[in-house]
Amino acid sequence: MPHTTAGQTVLLTGAAGNIGRAFRRLAGERYQLRLADTKPIHLGKNEHAATIALDVADLAACREACRGIDTVIHLAADPSPEAGFYESLLENNVKGVYNVYRAAADQGVGRVIFASSVHTCGGYPAGFQPHTDTAPRPPNLYGASKAFGEAIGSVFAAQEGLTSVAIRIGAFEHGPKDPAHPDPSEAAFFVSARDLVQLIERCVTADLTGFHVVHGLSNNRLPAFDISSTRALVGYEPQDDGFAYHG
Repeated sequence: MPHTTAGQTVLLTGAAGNIGRAFRRLAGERYQLRLADTKPIHLGKNEHAATIALDVADLAACREACRGIDTVIHLAADPSPEAGFYESLLENNVKGVYNVYRAAADQGVGRVIFASSVHTCGGYPAGFQPHTDTAPRPPNLYGASKAFGEAIGSVFAAQEGLTSVAIRIGAFEHGPKDPAHPDPSEAAFFVSARDLVQLIERCVTADLTGFHVVHGLSNNRLPAFDISSTRALVGYEPQDDGFAYHG
């Protein structure tokens, strides 16, 4: 049964980050949001939402954050490809993602949208275009932590019936340095704020059960990752092109 936006209570982790702020700005008014982050969350002038401090490495805190929630959009993580495993990834990207899924299942949440990354498949040779069923091949520990998050989503779908969608997010709002002569290695991974927010919303509302992977890239002329199955699965209709992006 498809979710609808009307009356949806959504826990948005990582709400103070770049993607979290974009979602709040472009789609926040359509949901009852509970905003969570370790950093201070500054509400906009016309923004009305509950805010909580949340360390996702704390399972009890995650359970409390998920109480009464319909959908979790899990953005909280260390986003650095250079992040150290013991220094950050273990707590934020490994324990954190497990805790969010465990808490969501325990509290009867219907769906988790997980912010994965194109880094999960960054270890393939240049020119190879991953599809949504391509097995992860991460080139760094950050990508490995996101591949772990995808695997956890699959486990909770298989064992506990929790619907989950992992979005392999590209280069968010990071366009080519020279718009007149865009570098394909930059532009091919681009995803705009409005396209990514649209995709997140489609993942919230699509008629889905089980676990799925989708690709979070814009309608780039030469896309680094295939988005055809993402279009078909959730009705994604990206509007922007990294090769025409001017920042």
